[in-house]
Amino acid sequence: MTIRNDRSRPRSPSVSTQPGRARKAAIEEMIRVDHAGEYGAVRIYEGQRAVFRNLPHKQEIADALERMAKDEEIHLARFNEIVNERGVRPTAFAPVWHIAGFALGAATALLGEKAAHACTAAVEEVIDEHYKSQVNRLDQMGEEEKPLRDTIEKFRLEEVEHRDEALASGAREAPVYPLLSGAIKAACRLAIKVSEKA
Repeated sequence: MTIRNDRSRPRSPSVSTQPGRARKAAIEEMIRVDHAGEYGAVRIYEGQRAVFRNLPHKQEIADALERMAKDEEIHLARFNEIVNERGVRPTAFAPVWHIAGFALGAATALLGEKAAHACTAAVEEVIDEHYKSQVNRLDQMGEEEKPLRDTIEKFRLEEVEHRDEALASGAREAPVYPLLSGAIKAACRLAIKVSEKA
């Protein structure tokens, strides 16, 4: 009777490398969707600022939006670098988010200051949840992904500041606030799902 020593048999490459591949794919999805999200945020603010910037009586909100937009531009610039450094394919839906982001920003601004703030609060609430989830996943991946984890956490805290400022500025006083906020949150969550994979 011959006893086979399975330990002497070569392991299947597809099995032995699967954890590494799965991890790489997960990280690429994170980077892809975050890159898309920051691009969308920049476009939302561009749409809002296009409405408010030339209205003298709207200077206060125009200044606030410009300040928040600069944060988003910094976030986007960093994710542009990460996409290039790690060879991640950007979402194929960038042209859609280019138009949709600007349209959402302009439409909410045309509804008034409170609606513009409601848009910011809704978007940033979803992003806070999304980034928290990513930070928790990256915490489980060890020191190797700590730089990415720290970047996302830093950006999350800045998004929370935007949300809190929008709420303090009267976001909940927007017309049909629950409906408006719910619709924007649903759209953001859909955009996240789409951008992760495509």
